Amino acid sequence: MSWFFLVLAGLFEVVWASFMKQSAGFTRLFPSLITVVTMLASFGLLALAMRTLPLGTAYSIWTGIGAIGAFLVGILFFGESLTVTRFLAALLIVAGLVLMKFSSTD
Repeated sequence: MSWFFLVLAGLFEVVWASFMKQSAGFTRLFPSLITVVTMLASFGLLALAMRTLPLGTAYSIWTGIGAIGAFLVGILFFGESLTVTRFLAALLIVAGLVLMKFSSTD
């Protein structure tokens, strides 16, 4: 269950980061509320995952899911550019996540 909690926490991180951008510096109510609620959910699920997963593994996977997810949301929904350099950078993050998962004993 810890890995399930961790992946779900990472997905909530993508949601809160996306809505934080839409909140315009917390000046728009609805996106701000979604940001806060999903942020709390993300932190709560991360805490549950950390009950059994090592700190370094859990935190790096959580932030990696958030980084790649935010990268994709930025491209798909906010019109951010997809350059070769940005793609390679994202690929390196994914490679790091895979290595971190395989290095974990849990």
